[in-house]
Amino acid sequence: MLGEAVDALTVKPSGTYVDCTFGRGGHSRLILERLGPDGCLIALDKDAEAVAAAGALESDPRFSMVHAGFANLAAVLAQKNVNAVDGVLMDLGISSPQIDDPARGFSFRRDGPLDMRMDATKGMTAAEFLETATAAQIGEVIKNYGEERFAVSIAQAIVARRAEGEPLATTGQLAALVADVLRQRRAKPEPGQDPATRTFQALRIHINQELEELQAGLAQAMDCLKVGGRLAVISFHSLEDRMVKQAMRARAHPAEPPKGVPLRVSELPVAGYRLIGKAARPSDAEIAGNPRARSAMLRVIERLASGMTPGVTP
Repeated sequence: MLGEAVDALTVKPSGTYVDCTFGRGGHSRLILERLGPDGCLIALDKDAEAVAAAGALESDPRFSMVHAGFANLAAVLAQKNVNAVDGVLMDLGISSPQIDDPARGFSFRRDGPLDMRMDATKGMTAAEFLETATAAQIGEVIKNYGEERFAVSIAQAIVARRAEGEPLATTGQLAALVADVLRQRRAKPEPGQDPATRTFQALRIHINQELEELQAGLAQAMDCLKVGGRLAVISFHSLEDRMVKQAMRARAHPAEPPKGVPLRVSELPVAGYRLIGKAARPSDAEIAGNPRARSAMLRVIERLASGMTPGVTP
């Protein structure tokens, strides 16, 4: 949804924008195409390989790259003396280069080390977590972040294998173990879905603290918008989308005052933001060309003038 997401930002030629998930630069390049000579684009990514890929754009004076996750957005803007921006874009999840590189450990289709870290320079790998966590801890992660109904059985199998002196070290080993557990339970995966999909998703989210970072990043992104500025977020699974939807709705629809409490009009809660359209999904043509986009969901929110309620023109 490259074009749809950038279109949603309504890029101003002289505006200041943030691409919170540079990846390989598709969104950033399109934003730069629409910026004028006085525009500015700040890109963030916690993946060192993505930062290296941004080198091709460093000759553009309007562009700057920062090795950081979007949970650090406010700090990055403060370092650059930027008080507010005209738009922020977040493309959540993992990028195709990360999935396609077996050495990163994200894919159950290609055998490689069981790593799964977005920032491979720090933190615990998935293999280290599975080697040290209890069955209860592993089961909770797989259930909560993967919504896998056989999480307990998978966790017990992982710990049993570890007790036999054979801890999981590769993606192929983990994928085979999960498939074996589900086969024993006679569980049928969703059509077109590998049995290990939910387990891999859960471990990746846990290892990278994705939901915690998303919660922090969403708040900072909405806080840093100028009046009329927009935040566009592309999510890829229900946990992310639910968090995005709830965070945006909370800003667009402030809590109602208690019933029976007399208030002046000026004292009524006022929404500082408004939702832009309905959640959008990729077209059939995009899904045909890129099957990984099939679960994508785009949501957009705009900051309003102070004291302005949605749908009311002063």
